[in-house]
Amino acid sequence: MPFEIPADLHPDLLPLSFLLGQWHGNGHGDYPTIDTFEFGQEAGFTHDGRPFLHYFSRTWLLEPDGSAGRPLALETGFLRPGPGGELELLLSHHTGYVEIYYGKVEGAKIELTTDAVVRTRSAKDYVGGQRLYGLVEGDLLWTFDMAAVGQELQPHIWARLTRS
Repeated sequence: MPFEIPADLHPDLLPLSFLLGQWHGNGHGDYPTIDTFEFGQEAGFTHDGRPFLHYFSRTWLLEPDGSAGRPLALETGFLRPGPGGELELLLSHHTGYVEIYYGKVEGAKIELTTDAVVRTRSAKDYVGGQRLYGLVEGDLLWTFDMAAVGQELQPHIWARLTRS
């Protein structure tokens, strides 16, 4: 499916335009404190003409036969570009935490690291993360490394998504 940059896209968002649209696919999760799992994902990056992208993602467990199982994570936030490829990502999660990431976009690759994590009393012990997004062969590949529940920063989830 050909992708066209919207005419009303704010000029500051041109470096992020490869993210625009709806994406879907599957991923894999692993961490020392949980069982390995497979998940499905829908994600979207939208704009309204102002200099930020709105991001929303939902995931669900994949059953052994590949069917959709119980809901997993929901997250929503905003990608805000700065000068020289700098980025800010603000994310909020239904599990009781909010994150602020800083990073850079270079070509069709984004690298981000948490600067702050704020948790509610009922949220799990999560202290930091790193995210990597990249356009590879027309698909959006991403990874999330996590430091939580007494574990050092390490790979946690990764996925390959196709533009819908």
